Amino acid sequence: MVRTCCVARNWIMGSFHRFPSWRRREGSHVSDITKQRRQAWIAAVRRADIEFRAISSFLLVCSRHFLSGKPAYEMDVTNPDWAPTLGHDDKPVSDSDRHARRMQQKRKRAPIAGKHPPLQKHTKLLLCDSVTEAEGQTKDCVCSQQGRAEINRLLEENRLLRAQLQKTELNETFLKDDTEKVRYYTGLHCYAVLMSLFNTVKDFLPISKKLTGFQIPASFHLFDVSHKTLSSVFTDTIDVLYARLGALVHWPERHCLQATMPPQFTETFGKRVAIIVDCFEIRTERPSNLKARAQTYSHYKGTHTIKYLIGITPHGAISFISRGWGGRASDKHITERCGILQKLLPGDVVLADRGFDIRDAAGMMCAQVKIPAFTKVCATSSKCYTLQCQSDYSYHVTIDKIVKVCCVFVNMCPSVVVKPGPNDTCSC
Repeated sequence: MVRTCCVARNWIMGSFHRFPSWRRREGSHVSDITKQRRQAWIAAVRRADIEFRAISSFLLVCSRHFLSGKPAYEMDVTNPDWAPTLGHDDKPVSDSDRHARRMQQKRKRAPIAGKHPPLQKHTKLLLCDSVTEAEGQTKDCVCSQQGRAEINRLLEENRLLRAQLQKTELNETFLKDDTEKVRYYTGLHCYAVLMSLFNTVKDFLPISKKLTGFQIPASFHLFDVSHKTLSSVFTDTIDVLYARLGALVHWPERHCLQATMPPQFTETFGKRVAIIVDCFEIRTERPSNLKARAQTYSHYKGTHTIKYLIGITPHGAISFISRGWGGRASDKHITERCGILQKLLPGDVVLADRGFDIRDAAGMMCAQVKIPAFTKVCATSSKCYTLQCQSDYSYHVTIDKIVKVCCVFVNMCPSVVVKPGPNDTCSC
């Protein structure tokens, strides 16, 4: 049987190849590749009678339509022989085409008197063609210049937008070399302290929330995260900050206190002042448990609070923070039970505010309590309790961690007692 090529219907000696099949049951990738290859072969042959789903096995393509003489591997899509690429213009000439060319040649040879256009008209036509061609080239050139100008404009706009986005994005670049931004967004003293803290905890989000006072709704809009994700990340990171930075709130040795004692304290109390104590309260939601509600109600604030005792060195660093107590607890009750008295040494002086009637307790440690005269008030003691409600325990622990982390950040900032001189610079 004589085999012919379906492209040019030639009978040359050589190899012949069938159209590739569509293997649609061997996975999506193989199915897509084989389908595209079959379509590429049909398009290369350029025959209207060949359909994708009905190709006879007798339709063949000869080897002279491939660069290497044979089709390439079906998965090698970049190979030029993946589909036929050569000899597609060598189509057989039909009898009607031959007859049309023959008649056209006869018309050109037949002389027709008086029908030849004059030379002037022929020259005018040539000039018109030249002008038309020149106008087309000029138009193409103008379009090319306009396109190039538009591309350059878009590239410049893209560069400016990237620079603007980089300036407004809350990252290291946004805060670098700008101390005011560092202080506003984090509350820390300088960029070096921020990066030292960042390298320790590897998280910037909770620092911004806690120190700038951003509320949760504003924060999840600012950072483009959901409310649940932001709360979860904040709580988890507070645990990390508490574990890694909690040791920065510590009781200093006596020689360290004496070495950093401000002159104002030395003139009045000598070098014996060990700590300044006071209590502060944080407002909470109203507990659902009746017992917890009674323990947290503060008559001083007129609402439900958690109360902490804080100890500050004369230099201004926080050296002690108690665990949280119910707002009903008195200052004396907290002081006697929070563990601060056990840290005093004989001869230490404790400066306290009103409500701290702890002279007897401090005297047992051979320490002395000094209360300014204008703050002396009659304090009534009452039976107080700490929060013991199991349902509020986790919330109570979280508040304790946040308060201690805040104390750590305060210790990272310059002292508010000793003001730096005009020539002093950041030591970090």
